[in-house]
Amino acid sequence: MKLPVKIPVPSALASAVRAALVPVVAGAVALGGLCAWTASGAAGRPPAVTVEEARVLLPLGRDDTAAFFRVRNEGDADDELIGVEAPTAGGAMLSRTVVRKGAGHMEMVQSAPLPSGGTLEMSPHGLDVMVWAPPRLKLGDRLPVVLRFREAGTVRVEAEVVRAGSR
Repeated sequence: MKLPVKIPVPSALASAVRAALVPVVAGAVALGGLCAWTASGAAGRPPAVTVEEARVLLPLGRDDTAAFFRVRNEGDADDELIGVEAPTAGGAMLSRTVVRKGAGHMEMVQSAPLPSGGTLEMSPHGLDVMVWAPPRLKLGDRLPVVLRFREAGTVRVEAEVVRAGSR
């Protein structure tokens, strides 16, 4: 006894092609829409970080010193300062001056938030960059500093050496 062999008819083949084509077309339409949304600027701008007023205090002898910056995020997305380096010094770290029992001292800080459209203002009375074992510096010299941001990446600046109390 012979079993009948079923041969796919054109309508079954067309149905299979249509079934496979639907997700492909839907994906292409979604991808095209996302590309248009991003190209129009509606998706927002990534963090656009600028650094101003980069300055480092003139160290007394070979003592450690501090650097200060005004950091602006002109993008539409939040960012975060996650690290600092001073390549020509012994090292650098984010720190904050805190007052306890009437005495100020430094605490290490892991990161500092930088909201979209916001400014991170460093000062001797708050957040700063502690620089240890700096090279021999004199007024007007420039100390290279690298700021690392979670989203914006690396920003290299040169901090001008100034006297304490000056701007």
